[in-house]
Amino acid sequence: MTHVVTESCIKCRFTDCVDVCPVDCFRKGPNFLVIDPDECIDCAVCIPECPVNAIYAEEDVPDDQKDFIAINADLCAHWPTITRMEPHFPDADDWVDVKDKRGLLER
Repeated sequence: MTHVVTESCIKCRFTDCVDVCPVDCFRKGPNFLVIDPDECIDCAVCIPECPVNAIYAEEDVPDDQKDFIAINADLCAHWPTITRMEPHFPDADDWVDVKDKRGLLER
């Protein structure tokens, strides 16, 4: 079992969740975070830290977000580990309530 970062994170990439992760399972892309399913210990401490509610336990991922399970697994192999909170994007708050951001995911 693992946790999954979903579409709400795209273009926001708040990193509050990274600071609380006890095993450094987050990976950082250009405008999105993912969780490495091989590193995640299913502790769930990241879920309440996400200001955009983008993190779910794998079994709780909404049906319209299920593709993010594979997206996290794929991208974690290519992106570097992030272990500390970083300043958020200057326009991150502008993207919080935007839907249908899949096409904006930078790989």
